[in-house]
Amino acid sequence: MTIIRVLLADDQALLRGTFRLLIDAQEDMKVVGEAADGRQAVDLARTHRADVVLMDIRMPGMDGIAATRMIGEDEDLAGVKVLVLTTFEVEESVVEALRAGASGFLGKGVEPAQLLDAIRLVAQGEALLSPAATRGLIARFLARPEPGSPADPSALSALTPRELEVLRLVAAGLSNQEIAERLFVTATTAKTHANRAMTKLGARDRAQLVVIAYETGLVHPGTRTDSPSSR
Repeated sequence: MTIIRVLLADDQALLRGTFRLLIDAQEDMKVVGEAADGRQAVDLARTHRADVVLMDIRMPGMDGIAATRMIGEDEDLAGVKVLVLTTFEVEESVVEALRAGASGFLGKGVEPAQLLDAIRLVAQGEALLSPAATRGLIARFLARPEPGSPADPSALSALTPRELEVLRLVAAGLSNQEIAERLFVTATTAKTHANRAMTKLGARDRAQLVVIAYETGLVHPGTRTDSPSSR
């Protein structure tokens, strides 16, 4: 059994302790470290080789967004996924965290089972952008160009027509199984197309594919994905 190594980054010791008890009780997870600020989170991610960092956004010193960006830019930490935890699920800083390289986010009031499922999902390289209403909010923010760092639409030219189609559906929040049903292919095939798109676009995971899809203008808020597709 593969054990998911989890790092907790939150300035509230009580909350870290609660998460540790929950996570360490799982057969497939283990807390490998605790950080009280962003700088500690980055350092511990390196020394403890975490698979997933549960990252609070608001911390003293270096905040969670800056820490997420440092992890995302460090080639030695390419396999580390960041799952943002926030009290305010609709604040713009959530979108900044996704742009910085986070794989998704959850509110701190999430149910224990949902948190555990989220850790497993992110560890597998999936994006966690639910619920649908929040995903829509992300779409509106991502559709607004970020000064100084526009995505280059020409990057999409490296994708095949089917990879572009899969990218559109990933950006709509569909899972591999849902994409497979939409395109009449297997879930494995859908995942393969998504993985190839990630490789070609230099995306760390599916969350970054969503960012790229919106910032290149491939999709826009309100884009429909219910048109019929064929093989």
